[in-house]
Amino acid sequence: MPHPHAALGPEPGYRYPRAPRRVYWELTRACGLACQHCRAGAIKERSPDELSRDEVFGVLRALARAEPTPVVVLTGGDPLERPDFFEIMDLAKSLRLHVDVAPSVTPKLTRDAVFQLKDHGVGAMSLSLDGSDVRRHDDLRGIPGCFDRTLEAAAYVAEAQIPLQVNTLVTADTLDDMPAIHERVGSMNARRWSLFFLVTTGRGALLPQIEPGQAEALFEWLIEMGPRSSFVIATTEAPQYRRVLAKKQRGGGAPRVPGAGMRDGNGIMFISHRGDIMPSGFLPLSAGSVRDHDPLTVYRESKLFTSLRDTASFGGRCGACDVKDLCGGSRGRAFAATGDPLAEDPLCLYQPPV
Repeated sequence: MPHPHAALGPEPGYRYPRAPRRVYWELTRACGLACQHCRAGAIKERSPDELSRDEVFGVLRALARAEPTPVVVLTGGDPLERPDFFEIMDLAKSLRLHVDVAPSVTPKLTRDAVFQLKDHGVGAMSLSLDGSDVRRHDDLRGIPGCFDRTLEAAAYVAEAQIPLQVNTLVTADTLDDMPAIHERVGSMNARRWSLFFLVTTGRGALLPQIEPGQAEALFEWLIEMGPRSSFVIATTEAPQYRRVLAKKQRGGGAPRVPGAGMRDGNGIMFISHRGDIMPSGFLPLSAGSVRDHDPLTVYRESKLFTSLRDTASFGGRCGACDVKDLCGGSRGRAFAATGDPLAEDPLCLYQPPV
């Protein structure tokens, strides 16, 4: 979601040991869509295991004690499926937390709902666009009419003057559509375009990933398109983009790379609908539950999180890499491929110098 990013070297070694910079919070798994790639394995109805209103409030108060306070991204499923959603927004605002919202584009996301989000203090919103036309997008989303509703919702967000991020899934099936999607994003008044490189978790395990060479070519194209775009371009679960960007910039002095070093467990924390504290939604390992533990203590002290911040413990090429602190690879993809979150990221083709 659009918010200020630190440049290179915000903390020694590009590590974020005291508090996450972003907390992605799956308030519910309930959702009216049936997306092929859904990380959450979303379902039609709310789960009885969801955190209660009072439990959610307790976690918000805990996060507000962090210094600096993190950006909290309320997601799902569809967070608008919770009847107490706007109460949650109001408490977050009273605690001076920056809250962004990632709703699903269902009939619930009306113009009135968007303006309600504005009135309740939303910092930014994200919408997903996984195809440049009706067929491509709706096939992935699993519900007819989703493409048209997404463009309508983007217009409502622009009218409400809420900063918009557009998220796009990168798979072997969507790769050739990226130039056309880029054009569509430009017509949506987006501030930011984030490309989500597939990690085979949840229902996404059934979709084809791109090859490392294709990823490298896409990074080069994204950097080329950056100055020609009216929005910032970023990647999710593809921190190798920072390596390519930094090497391109190096001729002009010290490079400045947004989000340097941030990755699963290092600057990022995920809270599941039932309170599991995880390094990200794409790395399904729990270090504890907010029902039993303070989430900031878990982030700072648990073996899972501290190991993910220690790049010296990484295996393979990621461990030997000369830019491992800047990048570090996708820990979620390493885990999906090998069962070891400290293994090398198979999407990368970079060979570190000997």
